[in-house]
Amino acid sequence: MILKQFPLDETWKSLFSEEIQKDYFVALFHFLEKEYADSCVENNLFSAQESSVFPPKQLVFNAFNVCPLQKIKVVILGQDPYHERGQAHGLAFSVPEGVKIPPSLRNIYKEIQQDLGIIAPSSGNLERWAKQGVLLLNATLTVREGQAGSHQGKGWETFTDAVIRLISERADRVVFMLWGAYAQQKKSLIDASKHLILTTSHPSPLSAHRGFLGCKHFSKANDFLLKKIDW
Repeated sequence: MILKQFPLDETWKSLFSEEIQKDYFVALFHFLEKEYADSCVENNLFSAQESSVFPPKQLVFNAFNVCPLQKIKVVILGQDPYHERGQAHGLAFSVPEGVKIPPSLRNIYKEIQQDLGIIAPSSGNLERWAKQGVLLLNATLTVREGQAGSHQGKGWETFTDAVIRLISERADRVVFMLWGAYAQQKKSLIDASKHLILTTSHPSPLSAHRGFLGCKHFSKANDFLLKKIDW
Protein backbone atom coordinates (compact mmCIF):
# COMPACT_ATOMS: atom_id res chain seq x y z
CA MET A 1 0.00 0.00 0.00
CA ILE A 2 1.45 3.36 -1.04
CA LEU A 3 0.53 5.09 2.25
CA LYS A 4 1.87 2.34 4.52
CA GLN A 5 4.67 4.49 5.95
CA PHE A 6 2.55 7.66 6.12
CA PRO A 7 -0.42 7.16 8.48
CA LEU A 8 -3.70 8.57 7.17
CA ASP A 9 -7.14 8.44 8.82
CA GLU A 10 -9.26 5.71 7.22
CA THR A 11 -12.13 8.09 6.44
CA TRP A 12 -9.87 10.41 4.48
CA LYS A 13 -8.08 7.45 2.90
CA SER A 14 -11.37 6.15 1.49
CA LEU A 15 -12.17 9.61 0.12
CA PHE A 16 -8.75 9.75 -1.54
CA SER A 17 -8.83 6.15 -2.79
CA GLU A 18 -8.87 7.14 -6.45
CA GLU A 19 -6.55 10.12 -6.07
CA ILE A 20 -3.74 8.15 -4.47
CA GLN A 21 -3.72 5.67 -7.35
CA LYS A 22 -3.02 8.38 -9.94
CA ASP A 23 0.40 8.46 -11.58
CA TYR A 24 1.39 11.83 -10.12
CA PHE A 25 0.67 10.64 -6.57
CA VAL A 26 2.59 7.38 -7.00
CA ALA A 27 5.54 9.40 -8.35
CA LEU A 28 5.26 11.82 -5.44
CA PHE A 29 5.51 9.03 -2.90
CA HIS A 30 8.44 7.38 -4.61
CA PHE A 31 10.13 10.77 -4.43
CA LEU A 32 9.27 11.12 -0.73
CA GLU A 33 10.51 7.67 0.20
CA LYS A 34 13.83 8.47 -1.48
CA GLU A 35 14.02 11.91 0.17
CA TYR A 36 13.49 10.53 3.68
CA ALA A 37 15.92 7.67 3.06
CA ASP A 38 18.61 9.84 1.47
CA SER A 39 18.44 12.44 4.23
CA CYS A 40 19.10 9.73 6.82
CA VAL A 41 22.12 8.45 4.90
CA GLU A 42 23.49 11.97 4.41
CA ASN A 43 23.17 12.72 8.13
CA ASN A 44 24.23 9.28 9.45
CA LEU A 45 20.84 8.79 11.08
CA PHE A 46 19.18 5.50 11.85
CA SER A 47 15.52 6.48 11.61
CA ALA A 48 13.41 8.42 9.12
CA GLN A 49 11.82 10.08 12.12
CA GLU A 50 15.18 11.82 12.70
CA SER A 51 15.64 12.79 9.06
CA SER A 52 16.14 16.27 7.66
CA VAL A 53 12.84 16.07 5.77
CA PHE A 54 9.97 17.61 7.71
CA PRO A 55 7.56 16.84 9.23
CA PRO A 56 8.36 13.31 10.44
CA LYS A 57 6.70 10.62 8.33
CA GLN A 58 4.00 9.84 10.88
CA LEU A 59 2.92 13.51 10.88
CA VAL A 60 2.80 14.23 7.13
CA PHE A 61 -1.00 13.83 7.15
CA ASN A 62 -1.50 15.18 10.67
CA ALA A 63 -3.91 17.90 9.51
CA PHE A 64 -6.28 15.23 8.17
CA ASN A 65 -5.84 12.84 11.07
CA VAL A 66 -6.78 15.48 13.65
CA CYS A 67 -9.63 17.00 11.60
CA PRO A 68 -11.98 14.58 9.76
CA LEU A 69 -14.05 15.85 6.84
CA GLN A 70 -17.36 15.68 8.69
CA LYS A 71 -16.02 18.11 11.34
CA ILE A 72 -14.55 20.75 9.04
CA LYS A 73 -15.78 24.27 9.67
CA VAL A 74 -12.76 26.32 8.60
CA VAL A 75 -9.88 25.77 6.17
CA ILE A 76 -6.74 27.87 6.68
CA LEU A 77 -4.33 27.42 3.79
CA GLY A 78 -0.58 27.72 4.14
CA GLN A 79 2.08 27.17 1.51
CA ASP A 80 4.97 25.14 2.98
CA PRO A 81 5.79 23.46 6.30
CA TYR A 82 8.29 25.22 8.53
CA HIS A 83 11.76 24.14 7.40
CA GLU A 84 13.72 24.37 10.65
CA ARG A 85 14.18 21.29 12.85
CA GLY A 86 11.50 20.67 15.45
CA GLN A 87 8.97 23.15 14.02
CA ALA A 88 6.81 21.26 11.50
CA HIS A 89 4.23 18.81 12.81
CA GLY A 90 1.78 18.62 9.94
CA LEU A 91 -0.47 21.57 10.78
CA ALA A 92 -0.09 24.82 8.82
CA PHE A 93 1.18 27.76 10.93
CA SER A 94 1.38 25.52 14.03
CA VAL A 95 4.40 24.33 16.01
CA PRO A 96 4.68 21.67 18.75
CA GLU A 97 4.47 22.50 22.43
CA GLY A 98 7.59 24.21 23.76
CA VAL A 99 8.74 25.52 20.36
CA LYS A 100 9.16 29.28 19.95
CA ILE A 101 6.11 30.85 18.26
CA PRO A 102 7.03 31.83 14.67
CA PRO A 103 6.49 35.44 13.49
CA SER A 104 3.47 34.68 11.25
CA LEU A 105 1.68 32.91 14.08
CA ARG A 106 2.47 35.81 16.42
CA ASN A 107 0.66 38.08 13.99
CA ILE A 108 -2.26 35.65 13.81
CA TYR A 109 -2.51 35.76 17.60
CA LYS A 110 -2.22 39.57 17.50
CA GLU A 111 -5.14 39.80 15.07
CA ILE A 112 -7.26 37.44 17.18
CA GLN A 113 -6.59 39.60 20.23
CA GLN A 114 -7.55 42.77 18.34
CA ASP A 115 -10.59 41.11 16.77
CA LEU A 116 -11.99 39.06 19.64
CA GLY A 117 -10.15 40.27 22.74
CA ILE A 118 -8.57 36.85 23.31
CA ILE A 119 -5.15 37.07 24.98
CA ALA A 120 -2.44 35.32 22.96
CA PRO A 121 -1.51 31.92 24.42
CA SER A 122 2.08 30.99 25.25
CA SER A 123 1.88 27.88 23.02
CA GLY A 124 2.06 27.80 19.23
CA ASN A 125 0.40 24.39 19.04
CA LEU A 126 -2.88 24.80 17.12
CA GLU A 127 -4.17 21.26 17.61
CA ARG A 128 -6.95 22.71 19.74
CA TRP A 129 -8.21 24.51 16.63
CA ALA A 130 -7.90 21.39 14.48
CA LYS A 131 -9.92 19.36 16.97
CA GLN A 132 -12.75 21.91 16.68
CA GLY A 133 -12.86 21.58 12.88
CA VAL A 134 -10.13 23.89 11.57
CA LEU A 135 -8.19 22.17 8.78
CA LEU A 136 -4.70 23.68 8.84
CA LEU A 137 -3.64 22.69 5.35
CA ASN A 138 -0.34 23.45 3.65
CA ALA A 139 -0.38 23.30 -0.14
CA THR A 140 2.89 21.34 0.07
CA LEU A 141 3.05 18.87 2.94
CA THR A 142 6.79 18.20 3.19
CA VAL A 143 10.07 20.14 2.95
CA ARG A 144 13.85 19.67 3.24
CA GLU A 145 15.56 21.18 6.28
CA GLY A 146 16.57 24.78 5.65
CA GLN A 147 15.27 24.70 2.07
CA ALA A 148 11.95 26.53 1.81
CA GLY A 149 9.93 25.36 -1.19
CA SER A 150 12.19 22.36 -1.82
CA HIS A 151 9.23 19.97 -2.28
CA GLN A 152 7.11 22.30 -4.38
CA GLY A 153 6.28 21.13 -7.89
CA LYS A 154 6.54 17.44 -6.96
CA GLY A 155 2.80 16.70 -6.90
CA TRP A 156 1.63 17.93 -3.51
CA GLU A 157 -0.13 20.94 -5.02
CA THR A 158 -2.18 18.69 -7.31
CA PHE A 159 -3.21 16.61 -4.31
CA THR A 160 -4.12 19.53 -2.05
CA ASP A 161 -6.06 21.21 -4.87
CA ALA A 162 -8.08 17.98 -5.06
CA VAL A 163 -8.59 18.19 -1.28
CA ILE A 164 -9.95 21.74 -1.55
CA ARG A 165 -12.32 20.72 -4.36
CA LEU A 166 -13.53 17.73 -2.33
CA ILE A 167 -14.23 19.87 0.74
CA SER A 168 -16.05 22.42 -1.43
CA GLU A 169 -18.21 19.69 -2.95
CA ARG A 170 -18.85 17.46 0.09
CA ALA A 171 -19.04 19.91 3.00
CA ASP A 172 -21.48 22.74 3.75
CA ARG A 173 -20.90 26.25 5.11
CA VAL A 174 -17.11 26.09 5.41
CA VAL A 175 -15.03 29.24 5.91
CA PHE A 176 -11.94 29.34 3.69
CA MET A 177 -9.25 31.74 4.92
CA LEU A 178 -6.91 32.53 2.03
CA TRP A 179 -4.03 34.70 3.18
CA GLY A 180 -1.61 36.04 0.60
CA ALA A 181 -1.43 35.87 -3.19
CA TYR A 182 -0.54 32.18 -3.31
CA ALA A 183 -3.51 31.04 -1.22
CA GLN A 184 -5.87 33.35 -3.10
CA GLN A 185 -5.11 31.48 -6.33
CA LYS A 186 -7.23 28.65 -4.88
CA LYS A 187 -10.47 30.69 -4.94
CA SER A 188 -11.51 29.11 -8.24
CA LEU A 189 -11.60 25.66 -6.56
CA ILE A 190 -14.27 26.74 -4.05
CA ASP A 191 -18.03 27.10 -4.52
CA ALA A 192 -18.65 30.62 -3.20
CA SER A 193 -22.42 30.10 -3.30
CA LYS A 194 -22.30 27.80 -0.26
CA HIS A 195 -19.02 28.66 1.46
CA LEU A 196 -17.48 31.85 2.86
CA ILE A 197 -14.17 32.86 1.26
CA LEU A 198 -12.10 35.38 3.25
CA THR A 199 -9.00 36.88 1.62
CA THR A 200 -6.30 39.28 2.78
CA SER A 201 -2.52 39.62 2.90
CA HIS A 202 -0.30 36.96 4.46
CA PRO A 203 0.33 37.25 8.23
CA SER A 204 4.12 37.26 7.80
CA PRO A 205 5.94 40.36 9.14
CA LEU A 206 6.60 41.43 5.53
CA SER A 207 2.92 41.71 4.62
CA ALA A 208 0.72 41.58 7.73
CA HIS A 209 0.29 45.37 7.74
CA ARG A 210 -1.07 45.30 4.19
CA GLY A 211 -4.44 44.01 5.30
CA PHE A 212 -4.07 41.00 7.57
CA LEU A 213 -3.94 43.03 10.77
CA GLY A 214 -7.43 44.42 11.11
CA CYS A 215 -9.07 41.90 8.73
CA LYS A 216 -11.37 40.52 11.46
CA HIS A 217 -11.45 37.12 9.78
CA PHE A 218 -11.94 35.29 13.05
CA SER A 219 -15.09 37.15 14.08
CA LYS A 220 -16.38 36.99 10.49
CA ALA A 221 -15.88 33.22 10.52
CA ASN A 222 -17.76 32.84 13.78
CA ASP A 223 -20.59 35.04 12.51
CA PHE A 224 -20.97 32.71 9.51
CA LEU A 225 -20.65 29.40 11.36
CA LEU A 226 -23.55 27.69 13.09
CA LYS A 227 -21.17 26.56 15.83
CA LYS A 228 -18.40 29.02 16.65
CA ILE A 229 -14.69 28.23 16.94
CA ASP A 230 -13.05 28.94 20.30
CA TRP A 231 -10.01 30.74 18.89
